[in-house]
Amino acid sequence: MDNFNFYSPTYFVFGKSRENEAGDYVRKFKGTRVLIHYGSGSVVESGLLARVKKSLANAGIWFTELGGVVPNPRSGLVYKGIEQCKENNIDFVLAVGGGSVIDSAKAIAIGALYDGDFWDFFTGKKIVEKALPIGTILTLTAAGSEGSSGSVITHENGILKRATGGEVLRPAFSILNPELTCSLPPFQTACGATDMMAHVMERYFTNSKRVEISDRLAEGILLTVINEAPKALANPLDYDARANLMWAGMVAHNDTCGVGRLSDWSTHQMEHELSGLYDVAHGAGLAVMFPAWMKYVMKHDVMRFAQFAVRVWGCSMDFQEPENTALEGIACYEKFVSSLGMPIRFASLGARAADIPVLVKNLGLAGKTLGNFVKLTEEDVTKIYELAV
Repeated sequence: MDNFNFYSPTYFVFGKSRENEAGDYVRKFKGTRVLIHYGSGSVVESGLLARVKKSLANAGIWFTELGGVVPNPRSGLVYKGIEQCKENNIDFVLAVGGGSVIDSAKAIAIGALYDGDFWDFFTGKKIVEKALPIGTILTLTAAGSEGSSGSVITHENGILKRATGGEVLRPAFSILNPELTCSLPPFQTACGATDMMAHVMERYFTNSKRVEISDRLAEGILLTVINEAPKALANPLDYDARANLMWAGMVAHNDTCGVGRLSDWSTHQMEHELSGLYDVAHGAGLAVMFPAWMKYVMKHDVMRFAQFAVRVWGCSMDFQEPENTALEGIACYEKFVSSLGMPIRFASLGARAADIPVLVKNLGLAGKTLGNFVKLTEEDVTKIYELAV
């Protein structure tokens, strides 16, 4: 196991109707002037936004609001939010929505305390060291942003999707009410489950040795998603299925199962170019890219893939030809995400093989490599995209 530091200070408020306590928790974490940040009609139509406003008002907290976040959140709204924060002396950002809303809120929180362009933090020019405190009220179980230190934004100039991170971006508190996810369309539920699994697998496939504790934690999260996602799809009102998925999504990405080991993240970066270019759902893009990556890198550590097959998918170990077991595990993963309604090939995303050179170029490798499990060159990435076709 590798040396590690782990800091996860978010205060989690879990259960039915807990969004009605939002004002109390904003006040607990010293918020006095709040920007409520959210997406589109569902937050308004469901009455959730009204309940949040009432809770803030009851707590004596001043607020303004900014809606309009879209999937693969855009830089334009971030710039608008930063300006709104500065004009109104905002000292707390409250995100009401899913991962896109939370990521956008995090970017606003960074930019509100910075005199330059917030995009500097997403291109590596600046390191995130300070931000306004953030609270979240989660409505979509997927990205894990409610407990993570990261943010992903798409810049309209060039349609570049980039990530940044810093411990100050971990939310001060996150309210998790599984009831708020029961009205999600099946496709969004499936995308969320796929995204959770991807967050775990980016950590699971590692070169770090003797990491049994985090292996078992990762496998447990994967097994939970495999068990609960079909239940939530079959019965959207199954509270316990939704509750298990909601907590699984958080622990999948707050790095609980990533400590003491080197994670990969090449598949996420390759998918970011897909969703940046085609504006596809992140989970759907991951469902296409992960099998392709797995097939390409599998021989680097066949036994890790065989372990994945046996422990997660219940495959029988072929000790004579472990590669057969490894391939069976990859096939099981493909079959599962397909059973959720996810695409597993380029065509189902509307992606084109002819655009692969653009995807590779946009990664900006220029002689550098991608990932850690196997360090991928531009040639490797090209072949993985071709496998995804």
